Amino acid sequence: MSQLSQTTTAKPLQQRRKVLAGLIGQGIQGSRTPAMHQAEGERLGLHYCYQLLDTDQMGANKPSLEALLQATEWCGFAGLNITFPYKQQVIPFLDELGDTAKAVGAVNTVVFKDGKRIGHNTDLSGFTLSFQAEIGDIPHAKVLLIGAGGAGLAVAHALLQSGVQKLFITDVSVERAQDLAQVLNAQYGADHAEATTISADLVPNLDGLVNATPVGMAKLPGTPFPLALLEARLWVVDIIYFPLETELLKAARLKGCRVASGAGMAVFQAVAAFELITGLRPDSHALRSTFDSLTAS
Repeated sequence: MSQLSQTTTAKPLQQRRKVLAGLIGQGIQGSRTPAMHQAEGERLGLHYCYQLLDTDQMGANKPSLEALLQATEWCGFAGLNITFPYKQQVIPFLDELGDTAKAVGAVNTVVFKDGKRIGHNTDLSGFTLSFQAEIGDIPHAKVLLIGAGGAGLAVAHALLQSGVQKLFITDVSVERAQDLAQVLNAQYGADHAEATTISADLVPNLDGLVNATPVGMAKLPGTPFPLALLEARLWVVDIIYFPLETELLKAARLKGCRVASGAGMAVFQAVAAFELITGLRPDSHALRSTFDSLTAS
């Protein structure tokens, strides 16, 4: 019997398999992840409870990241999603890393299984699927990546695996951008990645750019790229989805650029994370429908 057909007759709540999960992050009150997970869990016949663990809301005496992991594990959580700024910070507190998380060096999903904390990365596949659907049909040989943090690590690998020949990397930490470029060149071949700074001289060498920083989020307004340097021939991707149209994307759209928001990445990474946490394969179209309904409202 298919999973879809299993949902036609809803079981009483007390008879459903219970799944407890959550999202650890900072400033995440606008996250769409709980609604996507819970709606899909309901559709698949689960009693699914998804909690926001927003460290911005925990006061001056907020628990440490390690304490949060311990508490959720003790409370019977099946797994967690991890977002800014904890995707790298969480790694020392885990027992194992999946292959992608190990290669990328960042974790956005933790599964509690057989007494172990296992870290995974679904950002890479999430960005790849979204990028291929929205940008993959136009030139993307030379790209600027803004941000070399937790999300930026996954995006960098995804871009090089998607045919980018030269990846220029900029970050508020020059050292972090240089370190990422070195790692990527060792893995994908010399001269595929280069740490840089944003300038008017750089732009003519680009096909497009990706913002993988939190700059532009509702709680951190602004733009990480000088809007005066935008050109209509460029494509612009912003992995932020709250707001769906950041200041950068709005300016790029008005300039005539092709643009893509973080909606696709958010949905596709949630598809993989949901399956890791529950063991059930979700319907990506259903998750996108939930996401879109929340955005519309």
